[in-house]
Amino acid sequence: MPIDDYVTLGHSGLRVSPFCLGAMTFGQDDWGSSVADSQRIMDAYIDRGGNFIDTANLYTRGRSEKIIGEHLGHGPRKRQRLVLATKFFGSLFPGDPNAGGTSRKAIHAQLDESLRRLETDYVDLYWMHAWDKFTPIDETMRTLDDLVRAGKIRYIGFSDTPAWKVAEAQVTAQLRGLSPLVALQIEYSLLERTVEGEFLAMADELGLGVMPWSPLKNGVLTGKYARRDKGNHAPDRGAFALPALSDDRTFDVIECAERIASELDATVAQVALAWLCGRRAVASPVVGARTIGQLEQNLKALDLRLTDLQRQQLDEASKPQLAFPAAFLEFVGRVAYGGTTIRGVSYPATPYAPKSDADRY
Repeated sequence: MPIDDYVTLGHSGLRVSPFCLGAMTFGQDDWGSSVADSQRIMDAYIDRGGNFIDTANLYTRGRSEKIIGEHLGHGPRKRQRLVLATKFFGSLFPGDPNAGGTSRKAIHAQLDESLRRLETDYVDLYWMHAWDKFTPIDETMRTLDDLVRAGKIRYIGFSDTPAWKVAEAQVTAQLRGLSPLVALQIEYSLLERTVEGEFLAMADELGLGVMPWSPLKNGVLTGKYARRDKGNHAPDRGAFALPALSDDRTFDVIECAERIASELDATVAQVALAWLCGRRAVASPVVGARTIGQLEQNLKALDLRLTDLQRQQLDEASKPQLAFPAAFLEFVGRVAYGGTTIRGVSYPATPYAPKSDADRY
């Protein structure tokens, strides 16, 4: 699948690339991309047919948005063909209680600042970056609907929000005729699969396209770490990566991916990304890159085809321990469907099932 083989996002008609270019590190000179490198990465992604860039007001304290805006501002046609996404929630004005969060006042203020930095008069996809427990979800959804009607944003998505709150927001929008959510951004990778317990089924049911962030677990799934490195990881990997690099199970997954990568003449990162692209409800993983070389290597994952056996091996190596009620419902399914096969899945009978007609009271 080439980068310009577009997919629709959720139940919307918005066409986006199967990989979204993440801009979280744009302007982070010490461990991210310089302004010049960020511009080259954007150009390389766009030249190859990519049309989807994701950032946030908080990324590099607003500098990421500014780099994107200044670069795209030199070519209005380039801005028009792109799907530009940014996020609200994070405050850039410490001490001001209304500068962050998801209230009506906060959303309007944050969007105006983002539009100024992005040098555009609208955002294609506006994300709620995280759940604000102090603001009623009805207020947030009505505000976002107002902004859609005003033409300042085109589509709405939620990121890093509990599944029950996402469901509440979507049902609220449907019942009240408000603009619905079209996408869900969550952490998802071979090393973070607990979202399979609630989020993926919810997204599928409610028409949300899933956009996984950190699909390579902050670089842990790039193949540069081996079991001998356990506990000796570099401190600059960040808080999200450190626990994984101290867990034996992480290296079980990496070694499985390495074997498959060797079979396919690919990299561990490409195997991890190819596995993710085939998961339920996944529309467009957010893939970051510090260099054009990294971008090109990541894009090659779109052409990688895993066999059913290889997917099964990766599934088994990375199988998550899901929270209640996921495992319980697997067992309960046998109570309802025991002794039958439905959609290709066979359900064995449970000890509770009658063994014969005479055994049924």
